[in-house]
Amino acid sequence: MTKKVKAEIIAVGTELLLGQIANTNAQWLSQQLAQYGVNIYNHVVVGDNLRRVEETFRQAHLRSDIILVTGGLGPTEDDLTREAFQALSNLSMVEHKPSMDKIQAYFHKQDVEMTPNNRKQARVFETANVWKNSVGMAPGMMVTFEGRKWIFLPGVPREMKSLAIEHVFPTIQQMVSQHEIIKSVVLKFIGIGESKLEHELRDMIQAQTNPTIAPLAQDDGIVIRLTANGESEQQVDELLDKTKSKILNLVGHYFYGVNQATLEGEIVELLRKDSKQLATAESLTGGLFSGKLSSVPGVSDVFRGGIVSYNNEVKQNVLGVPPQVIEEYGAISKECALAMAKNAATKLNASIGIGFTGVAGPSETEGKPVGTVYIAIYDQAGHTIREKCQFQGDRNTIRRRTVQKGLELLYNHLK
Repeated sequence: MTKKVKAEIIAVGTELLLGQIANTNAQWLSQQLAQYGVNIYNHVVVGDNLRRVEETFRQAHLRSDIILVTGGLGPTEDDLTREAFQALSNLSMVEHKPSMDKIQAYFHKQDVEMTPNNRKQARVFETANVWKNSVGMAPGMMVTFEGRKWIFLPGVPREMKSLAIEHVFPTIQQMVSQHEIIKSVVLKFIGIGESKLEHELRDMIQAQTNPTIAPLAQDDGIVIRLTANGESEQQVDELLDKTKSKILNLVGHYFYGVNQATLEGEIVELLRKDSKQLATAESLTGGLFSGKLSSVPGVSDVFRGGIVSYNNEVKQNVLGVPPQVIEEYGAISKECALAMAKNAATKLNASIGIGFTGVAGPSETEGKPVGTVYIAIYDQAGHTIREKCQFQGDRNTIRRRTVQKGLELLYNHLK
């Protein structure tokens, strides 16, 4: 059986405590390590203070099997990770020649004099497994001390991720699953809330053993991460497939893809499959929907273009919304949204048009409260959809949720 490992992540840096940057390193590492059956018990952030970093390390050493530390490996005086761990462990440090050679070569190539403090970045613990930093200066390293595995990584996200992918994850996989295969699959859902999804799957979740079932709400919908372990890849795949089938039998109506699938990517594939093309007309979203869709490679095959008609004059004079529609129903109405969708399809020679209008804030418009949104889909085949939504949140949240709802409606229309 897989050994259950207690792990924690420590981020060193006062800028994290001040909120100047977000601790995305811990978030990413936790997501990745879950695939290897590693249980993250603690996230800790500590400022650049030697005494506090040392005390944080002592606490972690008492409770965790694996401690991953990000940050504090740079050349400046406030980079104190090495010094704090040395105070805890009394291990000797040495200069790692390959890393020092790389640092010197960098400054030589830039034709810039290297200041002496840069040598600090090449200092490693004498007993460490040292990992080359392919995209930065300071190497990563792993130290075994009193039965604990200490992993030190730079705080720069791209350097941290590079070292984690190349060295950390393969090492951890060997540590926790020498005789087992661990594999995960992510199922993606739209149009259902986290609480409803968990309610529908409550019996499965309560009875879960292998695979484990972990629902998680994200900005673009709900995901379920299934993680299975077994003695062979075939056994693991069978476990995952069986559990996936049971889940889809219960909530398959809301399912749209696995792993790296995106809703916009699925929409592009459905449009391509049906030989249809899309046009957009956006008011409150200001082109955000078109931008989301156009991020998909190859979208030009199915996306004709869009018209941002924020102003009512543009709605009438460019998009061709009849003045009587705005006069009678208002620009914030399902009738206007449908006229926008229809005229976008007609003017841009598309099979399908989608229109967005609403009130993103900060104040009400046409007597309609902030968060009132109308989305319409017009299909040249004769089908129309008109949806009224009431979103909560600030201006940007309302706009983002409007785009997501538009993707959901369009996907359900096409599938």
